[in-house]
Amino acid sequence: MAPPKGTNLETMAHHVELLKDKVDAMNLTDHQSSVMRFPSLGAALLVKEMGGEPILQMTCRDRNRLALQADLLFAHSRGVNNVLCLTGDSVMLGDHKEAMGVFDLDSSQLVAAVRTLEKGKDLGGSDLEGGISFCAGAIVTPEANPLEPQLIKFEKKIEAGAEFIQTQAVFDMENFKSFMDYARQFPVKVLAGVILLTSAPMARFMNANIAGVYVPPELIDEMKSAPKGGALKKGIEIAGRMIRQIREEKICDGVHIMAIGKEELVPEIMAASET
Repeated sequence: MAPPKGTNLETMAHHVELLKDKVDAMNLTDHQSSVMRFPSLGAALLVKEMGGEPILQMTCRDRNRLALQADLLFAHSRGVNNVLCLTGDSVMLGDHKEAMGVFDLDSSQLVAAVRTLEKGKDLGGSDLEGGISFCAGAIVTPEANPLEPQLIKFEKKIEAGAEFIQTQAVFDMENFKSFMDYARQFPVKVLAGVILLTSAPMARFMNANIAGVYVPPELIDEMKSAPKGGALKKGIEIAGRMIRQIREEKICDGVHIMAIGKEELVPEIMAASET
């Protein structure tokens, strides 16, 4: 879920109410694509208050190690138990191009910071009065080309203490199976990223503009073949089919559904995965 650009939380609260009993947890993005929004920590608290399970996304782009550690302490004190550690997109992708990226830590170092805080110390070596405990995760891009740099980062994140890995969008299942053959040697849970395609032009746009995302031509053709007004229904069908294959073939440990502003369709995607 992307928090709103502003303080009107009505739509987000509606989505939380709709999904809180249907999914294991909800990701709250942290200024996704470097676009300024309501903070992920505030959104995580909303999910918690409404009875859902939040995954706090935290990027290193906007805060130094003091602020990151302080936010982790605050999140833990309010019962937020899951954190996804991200380096963060370049500010040049967003709507505040004059902003200065911080990048004091990277995602692996942020995972390591979580584990350091759990031991009762901050990154400066000082003792904490009261510790923290998180289920901490990170991301990987299994369809990156070349893949080798991603595998190096993957191992580094696990060595730092990542317990779960969420992948970027996965569309080529055979390619993803090859990645999982490699990933299975590590003690980490992997959640496959499933993006809802809404049109053939959207799929082509992702291929041209989003690094590490590749929608195969046959899926683009399938989207194009949808009757007029039926592209979204076709996208739901494709996402459901992918989830069903992942589950039935036990390819990985779960899925991370990314409906990109259409969270109300997640139950339909889940239903499609059962048929």
